[in-house]
Amino acid sequence: MKQFLRSLNLKGHLLTAISYLIPIVCGAGFLIAIGMAFGGTSQGELVQGQFSIWDALATMGGAGLGLLPVVIATGISYSIAGKPGIAPGFVVGLTANAIGAGFIGGILGGYVAGFLALAILKRVKVPKWARGLMPTLIVPFLTSFLGGLIMVYIIGIPISGFTALLTGALNSLGSSSLLVFGGIVGILSGVDFGGPINKTVFAFVLTMQAEGINGPITALQLVNTATPIGFGLAYFLAKVFGKNIYTTAETETLKSAVPMGVVNIVEGVIPIVMNDIVRCIIAVAIGGAAGGATSMVLGADATVPFGGVLMLPTMTQPWTGAVAILVNVLVTGIALALIKRNVSAEDAVTEKVLEEEDISLDDIKIT
Repeated sequence: MKQFLRSLNLKGHLLTAISYLIPIVCGAGFLIAIGMAFGGTSQGELVQGQFSIWDALATMGGAGLGLLPVVIATGISYSIAGKPGIAPGFVVGLTANAIGAGFIGGILGGYVAGFLALAILKRVKVPKWARGLMPTLIVPFLTSFLGGLIMVYIIGIPISGFTALLTGALNSLGSSSLLVFGGIVGILSGVDFGGPINKTVFAFVLTMQAEGINGPITALQLVNTATPIGFGLAYFLAKVFGKNIYTTAETETLKSAVPMGVVNIVEGVIPIVMNDIVRCIIAVAIGGAAGGATSMVLGADATVPFGGVLMLPTMTQPWTGAVAILVNVLVTGIALALIKRNVSAEDAVTEKVLEEEDISLDDIKIT
């Protein structure tokens, strides 16, 4: 059974689809965050002469985020079946949206569409003259037809029930439970810096946001935002403690990593982390737990799933997000400054010399 599940590569297909999803989330998230920050609202229809540019931005972003079940279904189906899986994944994803199956429905629909397309490609035999129609007509039609019916009559009902149950459970969490839940989300969000663990948690909390629960995804994104800033703060705190925790190259990396963090791009600190993995992950886990717990307990509830500090204006109470970021940054910075090893002046100079070595044309010999 384990071998069979491993051959299906369900997690791999999901992570591939999420990698396609994230740029759309980023683009749409920034649009709606900027629009709402300047007083715009997402509208169902833009009527000429009755909207501002900020309304237009918020509406464009909202429309993009509203299609996330379609995007995830298409991505999963494409990962499984290649190009023949794109059309059925798109149709089944739209069907999931239409019946209110949401993000979970989009994920399951993507698997259904992809494996159906793969089965038809491998099992259905057609005459030679019709082989050219397989990827453009036969596979998309049969898969969309069967996948759509499965979505409407089989997947839709239990998914709706499960979603309602999960939504009710999360809405009923008390303060202590929110503290623990937020801490767990914060730890898992931060420890692999945008890698597979982060993406898996992202898929789960994005599902929650699709059902109107904004707290978990807000906690995740605020941790992503705060982590690089915490690395920057650690530089100054370490000086106060009489330590030098970064090499010359790492200090240069911070100059780009911190601004990237402000807009929710955490990957900029990876070169620093790779030089001291254990200590950095410990510090980020501690900071992420503190930031995630703070975010959930205070009720930070950004309506967009990306944007860094641009998420703050979309919250019911923007100060809650600001406090969560501040707590996360402080804890991460203090932890890094305390536990990260001291870099000697000799090590810093040696690295600088190695970095500045260029290939001399005199060293190139043609024989």
